[in-house]
Parts: sequence; structure tokens; C-alpha cells
Amino acid sequence: MVKLAALGQREVAQRMHTMKTTRLLSALMTHTLAIVIGFALGIYALPILIAPPAPDLSIVTRTAENSLYVGHFSRDRKDSDLLHWGEGEFSISTEHVSFSGALAPGPDYRLYFSPEFVETEADFMRLKPEMVQVGHIKTFENFVVEIPEGIDPAKYQAAIIWCESFRQFITSGSYSQRQAGP
Repeated sequence: MVKLAALGQREVAQRMHTMKTTRLLSALMTHTLAIVIGFALGIYALPILIAPPAPDLSIVTRTAENSLYVGHFSRDRKDSDLLHWGEGEFSISTEHVSFSGALAPGPDYRLYFSPEFVETEADFMRLKPEMVQVGHIKTFENFVVEIPEGIDPAKYQAAIIWCESFRQFITSGSYSQRQAGP
């Protein structure tokens, strides 16, 4: 207070105004940051909260028994990262694609068949006109997707999981004919 008394009224008013402005800007920045973080967490958490239950592994296994093709999704693809990945085995029959494994949570995942193996967003976009969208993926652990009538998996070589909303590559895998077992 002694320092303030030594200053003129005008200087005191200016310093008080500066302190109020600093507090206001600080509050504005921290609140904006909290809103941005909350929004980002909401985008990440919402698909997890609204996802239907994953199919039981026995259903996935039963569906895979009739498969003609098998493949593997890997988190080690060039454009897969901490938030965009998938890992596990997939099987393709004439009617279904079944997957046993895990995917990073995210919105609006789609399964595509591609005539070539793809592991980058650029390659996906380049080949998208030649690909066929098989269906929506709504779970992040195991899935069974029905293949629409008219899609022949034999005409393609790879399966890709793509986030349509954010145009993000998730994972991919080449597939080959299933080897007959004993």
C-alpha cells in the first residue's frame, strides 16, 4: 500500500486496469483451453460410449469357419499411429467379413476392399475410385460385417479400415485364399 500511496491516482488506476485485463485474459485462455480439451475428449469418447456391444468371439469364430480368404490387420502400417490403428485376424466369406482383434476407437469407420494393398492415406485416396465400400464398422473389438450383394471379394486383394468423417487411415491387410485344414 505504501508503494501505491507514492504513486499518483492515475498510475494506480492504470495498474489496476492492467491487473484486471491480465486476469480476464488469463481466465479467457484457461476456459478456452478447457473447452478445447473437453471437445477433443468428447470426440474420442463418444464413439466408445455409443458403440454397440462387440460380437462374442464364438460368433466371429463361427463366421470365420466358412471363410474363403484370410488376412491380418496390423498397427505397423505407415499411416497408422497412436490414435489410428487396428490389429487382428480377419476372414472373408461370400457373405461376411469377420474380425477378431481390436481397433482404436473412432467415429464413422468403414470397411473397404481394394485391388491393391494400401498403407497410407495418399494411396487410399488415389485408389478409392477403384475400391468398394463393404460396410460400416460400429465396434472396436471384433466385428462381423455383411458383404452386400454384388460384391465379389475375389476381385480385390486387400481390406482397409478407414475413418470417413476425418479421412483417416486406420489399418489394412492383404488377404489370400484360406488354406484347407486337416
